[in-house]
Amino acid sequence: MCAIFTDDEEGKRVVNANGDTVGIVNEVRGGTAHVNPDPGVTDTIKSQLGWGDADEETYPLSDENVAAVTDDEIRLDRL
Repeated sequence: MCAIFTDDEEGKRVVNANGDTVGIVNEVRGGTAHVNPDPGVTDTIKSQLGWGDADEETYPLSDENVAAVTDDEIRLDRL
């Protein structure tokens, strides 16, 4: 999916394929959603999302990981 994020996505939950919350969209800059990860997100999931192991406050969400964007959430395709 080629997702173009807008300010409407701010505050939405980001969930994995199982519906588990991965984080919350903190802000959208330049069409990129920046996610504040849930404290329980494992390093493996962060790595799969390309977020590395740095202790950043927010991480950019690549649209290649997105399966769907609804009114309430952004669903990831494989995590």
